[in-house]
Amino acid sequence: MKLTVVGCSGSFPSAESACSSYLVEADGFRLLLDMGNGALGELQRHCGLYDLDAIFLSHLHADHCIDMCAYFVARYYRHDGGRCDPIPVYGPEGTEQRLTTAYADTPSASSMSEVFDFHTVKPSTFEIGPFTVHTERVAHPVEAYGIRIEHDGRVLTYSGDTGVTDTLDELARDADLFLCEAAFTHGKENIPDLHLNGREAGETATRAGARRLVLTHVPPWTDPQVNLVDARAVYDGPVELAVPRMSYEI
Repeated sequence: MKLTVVGCSGSFPSAESACSSYLVEADGFRLLLDMGNGALGELQRHCGLYDLDAIFLSHLHADHCIDMCAYFVARYYRHDGGRCDPIPVYGPEGTEQRLTTAYADTPSASSMSEVFDFHTVKPSTFEIGPFTVHTERVAHPVEAYGIRIEHDGRVLTYSGDTGVTDTLDELARDADLFLCEAAFTHGKENIPDLHLNGREAGETATRAGARRLVLTHVPPWTDPQVNLVDARAVYDGPVELAVPRMSYEI
């Protein structure tokens, strides 16, 4: 598998990065994890507008899904080649309604489903292209999912947005790469079931036995270097900060 960071800023885009979006590729198949603010523009550095094969939305906060409205425009109103066939979109219950409401002026109530083939995510194991994926509900104020992606004996885990939870430990069990949010700062924010800080991300990776940790979803008002130091204090494996356009072979 190949993982490319399209965007990694949390809550809102930074001057350097779009919000959460990650491209996972294997066997010619392209799966996008989340499409937050600014992600669609950055995505075009890595693949064509119509080259995605499937999209997974971890939850329906704007910094993880709002550019789906712009992607609707690109797919629905395409003139050259005609309207795109529906692309599979996996998201929490109500994804279609949320995107339709956010766009606010679709030609009809069902227009989104003319270019997006919506699938409701629940805790389960299923196939997306060449990937075997396992999804579990994580600790966030809205319905949110972490995802474990397996291919050819290798494992990538993406936390989505979450507080500390045993569920995430299991999703990241023995992962070759653990892409984990670290939005909070240890000793500063202490809000349960919302986000992790760098130390908690490192502790999760340690408990799970993950082989590599990449911290992501750090908001512009958070010092990422503090979170990196905090993660390294409790996790002995390789750990780094996600940066836009970085790619990892898994």
